[in-house]
Formats: sequence, structure tokens, C-alpha cells
Amino acid sequence: MKITLRELKGSSPGYYTLLGGLALVALIGLASVWYMEHNGHIVTGMNNEIVWGLPHVFAVFLVVAASGALNVASMASVFGKTEFKPLAPLSGMLAISLLIGGLAVLMLDLGRPDRLIVAMTYYNFKSIFALNIFLYSGFTGFVIVYLWTMMEHRMNRFTPLAGLFAFIWRMALTTGTGSIFGFLVARQAYDSALLAPLFIALSFSYGLAVFLLVLMAASVGSGRPIGDAMMARFARLQVIFISAGLYFVTIYYLTNLYFTRHHAFDHFILLSGSVYTYLFWLGPVTLGGVLPLALLLHPRIGQMRRRIVACASLVVAGGFAQMYVTIIGGQAFPLVLFPGKEVSSSFSDGVINSYSPTLPEWLLGFGGIAIVGIIVLLSLKVLGFLPADLAEEDIPTTNSTSPATAH
Repeated sequence: MKITLRELKGSSPGYYTLLGGLALVALIGLASVWYMEHNGHIVTGMNNEIVWGLPHVFAVFLVVAASGALNVASMASVFGKTEFKPLAPLSGMLAISLLIGGLAVLMLDLGRPDRLIVAMTYYNFKSIFALNIFLYSGFTGFVIVYLWTMMEHRMNRFTPLAGLFAFIWRMALTTGTGSIFGFLVARQAYDSALLAPLFIALSFSYGLAVFLLVLMAASVGSGRPIGDAMMARFARLQVIFISAGLYFVTIYYLTNLYFTRHHAFDHFILLSGSVYTYLFWLGPVTLGGVLPLALLLHPRIGQMRRRIVACASLVVAGGFAQMYVTIIGGQAFPLVLFPGKEVSSSFSDGVINSYSPTLPEWLLGFGGIAIVGIIVLLSLKVLGFLPADLAEEDIPTTNSTSPATAH
């Protein structure tokens, strides 16, 4: 059976109000970039000890979520779960949108975005940052081809192959993002190969949570029904993904206990790190982990749309907290310059580094999210990535090679 994709019709005031609001937030984000560039990073909370601030938290979360957002399409094309096939185009489009938004924040927070041309023409292949340029551009290219094979009738026979390459590349993308931190052996917070699989596990739940929020908003806004069985499937997937994320977070901190030099960092994050300790236990563990797990295990969860939306929102909030603890908390913990010795100096060696994000940093981060929203809204309006109907009788439940067509 064919799956009909239809663009958003009409000229709804709500649609254009939302689009205008997102455009305003994006412009405010650009204005904050100009303010920080004009006055220097002294107007931010960043300093010589903490050089990756709140914008990097937004950027890394969006990049990790971009990888996970593609999972819905991969479930259909790679793993043969054809019930997810109607939503595969939306999944691919959202993955590209999240990546663009995250990279926009990352580029504008570097201090000299005009120097990006240097990074694109001169490569140090020992640098994970240089390798990530290939991973980001490759991911975008593979997903675009993947979308083309799904939405062009003549290319449908290549969809499984394109989906396989996109799935493999998204795994490499998230591995590269986690390795940015894992390769920083000078910091006890990051010196671990487990950060790569940890980021992969977290990407599953973050991406699905963002996908569900976009799907629910689009379906309600356009009046397109979603069947209870489909929502129940998503809820079960989210339970699995959240559990996997919590498992790898647990393994990461338990593994650190095997290394004496990491004991102090574990104690800092888990027990004595003040705001970072509170954020860790309240954010990714409680609000983004245990609570959604408990709520999503209801036997009639497919009928509880508000609960699913609430759980997806909690996962997103917990994800931001996890990234904040990982990125900011990892820098706040002092560098160990001389193992086994206590170090103090006028340069704040051996002390916990302080950081308080300022308003321009928040505005830049929200500007990146606004860019994602603008791309999604325009794509749904112009290209039609959303199925016309997701009622139960319209969802294929067995393996099928039927094409998706856009009208």
C-alpha cells in the first residue's frame, strides 16, 4: 500500500504566528552573537578555565538528538519495522534540521566563525575536531540521499541500502561527538572510551523524545490523527532507550571507580559537586530517567497523549542537564597537574572553577532551537514530510516494499 505524504495546507494564523515567533528568537540569538563578538567573551560566563559554555550544551544536545531522530526511519528501512515507514521522511528531515541548528550554535560560539573556512581547507587528521567535519557533512549528505530514495517513486528500491548507510554514518557521527570528550585525556572527567557508546545510547532517547514532540505538535496543528497503537509503540521504544541511557551512565561512573585518579571526580559529580551534583541526580537520573520510565509503563499508554508529551519533555530536560553536567561540570573540576599532590597557585590551580551562564549565552542557545523550528515548519509547509493520516487502519504492520509518495 502507498503512503501519502501531504504538505500543510491553508494559511493558518497559528502557523505564521509560530513561524514569526521562531524567526524573532533566531534574530535575537544572532543579535546576542554580535554583542558577544563586539564586546568579547568577557560578557559571558566563560573564562580561562571553562572555555565551553552554555551554547556548547545546546549545540552538543542538538547534534546528539539529530543522530537519534533518524532512528524512526532506520527502524523502518534497516530493521524492517514497516509500521514506522509513514514517519520515516519526517524522521530524516528532523535529523538534518537538528544537526543544522546545533552546528549553527557551535559555529557562532567559536569566537571567529569566519575562520571556519580554514578548518574546511586545512586538516589535522589526528584531531577529532577535523574528523567531525567529515562526519557532519557526510551525515547530511547520506540523509538527503535517503530522503530522496524514500520520496521519489523510481528510487524506492534503493531505500534499504541508503537507510543502511545513513544508519552506519549516524553511529559514526555520535561516536565522533562522544570522542571529542573521550580523547581529552588531560581531564579526569573526559578520559574514557566509554563516552562514545554513552553518547550513542543517549542519542536514542533524546532523538525519539524530540521526534515525538514535533510529531504531536504537527499532528495536532494540522488535524491529522495518530493511532493509539503507534503511540504505544513509541512509548515502548522510549522505555528501552531510556533504560539503555541510564545503564551506560551507571557503567561510566562505576568504571571510573576502578581508576584511583578518577575517584575524586566521581565524588565531585555524585556527592560534593553542589549544582552539578543536584543537576545530575535531579535531571538525567530522576526527571529524565526514572520518572518517565514509571509513567510510560502504563498498560494503556497509547491513549495517554499528554503523558507521552510530558515524558518526552522530561527526557529533553534531563538531556540538557546531562550535557550541562558532562560539559560544564567536566571543566569545573580542576586539572590534575601533579598526580598525588595538592596544587595551589594564584592562577586558581587545584580549585573548583566557577561558571554562571549569562543572558547572551541563553539567547544564542535558544536561537539554535529556533533555527531548527523554522526549518521544520518550512519543510512541512513546502515539501510535505507528514503523512496524511496515521489512523490504525492506514499503518502497515508487515514487511512491505511499497513506496511512499508525496502529493
